[in-house]
Amino acid sequence: MNKVLTVVPLGGVEEIGLNMTVIGYENDMLVIDAGLMFPQEDMLGVDFVIPDLSYILENRDKIRGVVLTHGHEDHTGALPFLLREIDIPVYGTPLTLGLVKEKLKEHSLEDRELISVKPRDIIQLGVFSVEFVRVTHSIVDGVGLGIDTPIGKVVHTGDFKLDPTPVDGQLMDFHRFSEYGENGTLLMLSDSTNAEKGGFTFSEKEVRRAFENIFSTSKGRIIIATFASNIHRIQQAIDVAVKFDKKVILCGKSIVSNAQIALDLGYLQIPRETWLKLDDLNKLKDSEVVIITTGSQGEPMSVLSRIATDEHKHIKIKDGDVVILSAKMIPGNEHSIGRIINHLFRRGANVIYEKVSEVHVSGHASKEELKLMLNIVRPKYFIPVHGEYRHLVYHSILAEKIGIPKENIFILDDGDMLEISEEGARKNGRVNSGRVFIDGKGVGDVKDMVLRDRRRLGQDGILLVLIAVENLTGKIVSGPDIISRGFVFEEASSVIQDVGNLVSETLKGLDREIMSDPSLIKAKIRSVLKKYLRNTMEKSPMIVPIIFEV
Repeated sequence: MNKVLTVVPLGGVEEIGLNMTVIGYENDMLVIDAGLMFPQEDMLGVDFVIPDLSYILENRDKIRGVVLTHGHEDHTGALPFLLREIDIPVYGTPLTLGLVKEKLKEHSLEDRELISVKPRDIIQLGVFSVEFVRVTHSIVDGVGLGIDTPIGKVVHTGDFKLDPTPVDGQLMDFHRFSEYGENGTLLMLSDSTNAEKGGFTFSEKEVRRAFENIFSTSKGRIIIATFASNIHRIQQAIDVAVKFDKKVILCGKSIVSNAQIALDLGYLQIPRETWLKLDDLNKLKDSEVVIITTGSQGEPMSVLSRIATDEHKHIKIKDGDVVILSAKMIPGNEHSIGRIINHLFRRGANVIYEKVSEVHVSGHASKEELKLMLNIVRPKYFIPVHGEYRHLVYHSILAEKIGIPKENIFILDDGDMLEISEEGARKNGRVNSGRVFIDGKGVGDVKDMVLRDRRRLGQDGILLVLIAVENLTGKIVSGPDIISRGFVFEEASSVIQDVGNLVSETLKGLDREIMSDPSLIKAKIRSVLKKYLRNTMEKSPMIVPIIFEV
């Protein structure tokens, strides 16, 4: 196959988050987005997850730049880790780069090249000509991409929905997308997040109506929790607060930082007399107070979580307070969010959330909007992206319904390589891909084996066996001492004594050759105890023999 265009998703086609795709042609490659994913419940101790970047690093000499569709962390959060390894230009709209710049500061990467673009701008990256096309989403300054390649045009929608009444009045550029359809689109990659959901997604302005109803009837303080990057939602809360003559306090490092960035760039308008500091809280009547904060997903250290558990220094829940969770429950977070809601109710607040009121609308297109986009762009080939596998399947079904042949629709896994040429399109092998766990300052230190150990510790605990052995003779000098954590309550359990007796009997039966080798002693102790505990207690704690040679 000559003149081959390659498309490789490194994330975002098996999960919500991790969005990252590499498009290549001969000696040129460009990267679309570089996102992270927040940890699932079984990823114990992991802060967040980024894609495996090895394919990009192996081809570092071919990478011409990174183009960003918008500023959400599931599209930008892996950038610091990429830019730490490879110094390449990053292109994005002003708010997107404003948020990225703040993130790069945390990683001491302020010297990286960030190039601001606006909708309808066209840039040249090697053989690729990239146009930025305005879309509406749940964050300001979102764009799709029109990419001119040597063998045809590629459209990447980014995250989008068809909002006829956007908060900022900036409509999606239907005209430009339709021109791509009229001129012929070789390939489209499109957001699949809401491919299961019928009909159309409500306009963001529907949230304002819900806010107005709540604000008009509330006598106490109003606390709104949302994503720090949802500038439209913050703006609507501010607008309604102004309408009802209330004061706004932004609480939380990320939301204050993002609001200031948006304010400086002109994407957020807050009357000077409306935005007050947390120190002013006690000077206001309860009926005047609107607090906008983070923690809508039940994050343990978030402001809302600390308020709910009565651990916040300045904000204590009172009877009559109204708490609004203005965000979608991300799958996997339901338990954490439910716990926060229960705590808030217990302390006297009235909690309003997505299931009981229209205080959130999605930023992603539903089925009818996805079909409309497919009909407008009319691609020859189609790749559903940005979703779990079922979302990609539902989106591919929609593509078939509007007339795209099944053989021209490709559901890819992370790391799959799609090749497109004048002869056709086909999957052709895989590249290195996967998930890299970030735990504190460690990048990739936590592997699947470490997570497995953490799960095992969480389920059955740990059993330490301490023995001192004379180096020359192999005789036991002291021990065995048994220490249990998370396994059984030591002081009340005869199990610890039984384990100690079993270890002593086992060691007595070992010959001198084994007793002179600590690794063989450890292996024997693990084997005997593992079998004993499984048979007697049906438990499998982590068994850690520690041999001291004296």
